Amino acid sequence: MRKLTALLAGLVFGLGLLLAGMANPAKVLGFLDLAGAWDPSLALVMVAAIGVAIGPFSWAKRQRRSLLGAPMQLPQKRELDRRLILGSLLFGVGWGIAGMCPGPALVLTLTGHWQAWLFSAAMLAGMGVFELFGRRGSRV
Repeated sequence: MRKLTALLAGLVFGLGLLLAGMANPAKVLGFLDLAGAWDPSLALVMVAAIGVAIGPFSWAKRQRRSLLGAPMQLPQKRELDRRLILGSLLFGVGWGIAGMCPGPALVLTLTGHWQAWLFSAAMLAGMGVFELFGRRGSRV
């Protein structure tokens, strides 16, 4: 049941990305072009997503188990550190260069766009590098 729920959640997420235009790199780059022809529509999508998520996250904070019986696993860390800031900057630069972030890139791989395949391959390589070297810093 958990795998089916995860599949359905992923499908709804991907459909939402497509409908909102977040899987369109040109639209994303238009949103990031603050000095040019700025397209604020994705800001509205993000605000709406935050609004929709507030209720379920508030509920989840008070629970020990999910609706399917799995342990509730919410982030516990609250402080900003060098790794979080550098990771956020790297994510933002990659988003600005490619016009994609991980969710939309995975959606676009299903459409056959070679750019999405390249982005996804680079993303997986970055995850591999983190697994090899990045975890050393988290043990300290």
